[in-house]
Amino acid sequence: MIGPAATRPTGQGRLATVTKLRCTFKQGAVGAWGKDGAASAATRPTTLVMRLEGIDVDSGSAQVRTGSMTSEITAKQTGSSLHFMQTFRGGALYTTTVFDTGGATFKAVHSRHEYFTVPVPGATSSPEQYYGDCQAE
Repeated sequence: MIGPAATRPTGQGRLATVTKLRCTFKQGAVGAWGKDGAASAATRPTTLVMRLEGIDVDSGSAQVRTGSMTSEITAKQTGSSLHFMQTFRGGALYTTTVFDTGGATFKAVHSRHEYFTVPVPGATSSPEQYYGDCQAE
C-alpha cells in the first residue's frame, strides 16, 4: 500500500547537501489568551531574517544567526524536511522547519514557544509563528 509520504515531493537529496540557508519570513501570527482564558491569534506582516549555518545533518548540528547573535542548535532531516531546534534555559523552545517542495526556494515555518504573563517590550512574550522562504547559500 502506498501512503501519503509516497506522494510528497522528493527533496531529501537537496536538503541533505545544504550547509547554509538564508531564511526570510514576511508573515507572522501571534497567539494570546484573553482574560476569559479563550485563545486567539492575530496575523501580521513582519520582517524576520535568520541565517542557518554550519548545517551538518550527520552530526545533528547547526548554528543560527539572527543579527549579531549566533547560537548552537540541533538539526534533523526527515524525508524532504529539515528541522532545527533551539532551547533556552528560561524554558523557551524555537523550531524552524524547511520544506523542499521542489521549487527554486524552500518553504519554511519558524515557531517560538514562549509565554510571559506580563509582556516584555522588544522580546517574544507570547507564542509566535512565522511563514516564509529559505535560499541555499
